[in-house]
Amino acid sequence: MALFEYFPNYIWNLSVAIAMESGGRIGEIVDMCQPIKDAAANGADAGTPLFMAQWVAMADKLIDLAAEDEAQGRGFSASDKLERASLYLFNAERMQGHGHPGREATYAKARDMFDRSTALGRINRRRVEIPLSTGTMPALYTSAPGDGPHPVVVYCNGLDSCKELLYWSRLPQVLARRGISTLCVDQPGSGEALRLQNLPVDPHSENWASKAVDWLEQQSDVDPKRIGMTGISLGGHFAPRAVAYEPRFASGAVWGANHNWAEVQQKRMKREGENPVPHYWAHVMWAF
Repeated sequence: MALFEYFPNYIWNLSVAIAMESGGRIGEIVDMCQPIKDAAANGADAGTPLFMAQWVAMADKLIDLAAEDEAQGRGFSASDKLERASLYLFNAERMQGHGHPGREATYAKARDMFDRSTALGRINRRRVEIPLSTGTMPALYTSAPGDGPHPVVVYCNGLDSCKELLYWSRLPQVLARRGISTLCVDQPGSGEALRLQNLPVDPHSENWASKAVDWLEQQSDVDPKRIGMTGISLGGHFAPRAVAYEPRFASGAVWGANHNWAEVQQKRMKREGENPVPHYWAHVMWAF
């Protein structure tokens, strides 16, 4: 499938595609990208501070507009703007190297706007924290409508996504229409688990996936006999392994899966294939 190519390199274009597919507005995206188009010509790693500055500026504009809506009692309109602000902030943060100035603050603001959007928009997603042997696994629970018990899917990240991007993939919404609930998780090595708790990747995914099953079995609206799991990209290792080693999973599926991640990494070391984020190897070392 061809990628929309606004910039002269894949990684920056991937960020644009993520924003477009996750509910961003094309006019806002063009306004953010136009001033930094030349910066991308110097390579994927160079210029990422400029990327963050432009995307944060748009998010701040939307946050101000949302405040006007909220003051006038327009909660749904405020929620829509905060939702896009959160998306742009998460995307800006994702493009930065580990330890880059402003990255932590941008991530904190993104999470705050996401939570405010949830409340103002009365959006069907509940933040939960699932106990692990060390720390917790933050997650978003989207419940299917009507009386339960309902089947549920545990939805996990790849190398560089987060639970909010999983939610914006629209899978939780389309499953809910079909009577299936979804638990989007920030498993160790991703999202909050990595950024706020310093929990690295655990390739033995059944360790944390089993904890998700433990939590789901305690929910009154869940059918414990119909719990499945899916994952994207590197989740193509995590989800199949968890389903294989945790017998309580009834099904498993993957999207765009990297089943043999070592092979993918070897190709990337030879510059065969595209990296998903700038400062790629620093991100890999941080996550693992």
